[in-house]
Amino acid sequence: MRILLVEDDAVLRETMLCSLLQHGHRVDVATTLEEARHWWRVQAFDAVLLDLNLPVSHRAPDGLGNGLEVLREARARGDRTPVVVLTARNSTEQRIAGLDAGADDYLGKPFDLAEVEARLRALLRRAHGTDDRVELGQITLDRKARRFFLQGEGWDLPAREFEVLWELMTPPGRVVSKRVLSEKLSDSDDALGDNALEAFISRLRKKLVGSGVQIRTLRGLGYVLETPA
Repeated sequence: MRILLVEDDAVLRETMLCSLLQHGHRVDVATTLEEARHWWRVQAFDAVLLDLNLPVSHRAPDGLGNGLEVLREARARGDRTPVVVLTARNSTEQRIAGLDAGADDYLGKPFDLAEVEARLRALLRRAHGTDDRVELGQITLDRKARRFFLQGEGWDLPAREFEVLWELMTPPGRVVSKRVLSEKLSDSDDALGDNALEAFISRLRKKLVGSGVQIRTLRGLGYVLETPA
């Protein structure tokens, strides 16, 4: 998953970042309201982890803004990215305000990092109508274990090929555009070009031979993972 982590507390931010990276996610980090607003507009994400008390450069007297502002702005422009609000504001009224602003889930600090990961998987299931364990042909994806299996045996793939196949199986049969794949696989300082993406697709296609699964190119639309007719 590609995740936007919006958190200004340095210690908590680094702890969460390490945990998310260890689980195989790509993570972009915002520490202020302006940075959150920028990243959310220029990059597609699978989920956003959003703190509420965020520094802003233009506001007095305390220099703090409310993360719900950027959430409301995203929803107003039609962005439906799943959002988990992470905050010390944990009263019933504050949770209701967050959910009414468009949040999909709400966790009060302190929280368990394992619970954050579980809630991210739950959001992914709801957003894409898929399960933690998905099978197509002779391939199985176990999202909890972050493993692919081929004919029941563990199947290790290079990181980028793993991410391409993960995206194409979320869920299988969904057409994924080149733009979306490139954005999901790019780093903030290293954009993935069309030629590089096509090279990953080509290598993955060769590895899928005999698996009962193929990647089909839909001209002008993108790629879809399917079983051969």
